[in-house]
Amino acid sequence: MGMPGGTELLIVLAIVVLLFGAKKIPELAKGFGKGIKNFKEEMKEEDKVETASTEAPKKVEGNEEVASTETTKTTTTQA
Repeated sequence: MGMPGGTELLIVLAIVVLLFGAKKIPELAKGFGKGIKNFKEEMKEEDKVETASTEAPKKVEGNEEVASTETTKTTTTQA
């Protein structure tokens, strides 16, 4: 099974015209194009959000931040 030839494509196109009508096909193509465009824009936004969240420093609230930056002091006792 290979790629459809010219005759097969014309038959499929004729069936589509019969099913949807000549006026409806441009509207369907326009809606399909808008859908693809919106999908691509959302994918770009998702990439930006993921990149921003991985590059942004993490905020730690409360004592956790202090505990992670605080150094412990050791004292030596003389006997």
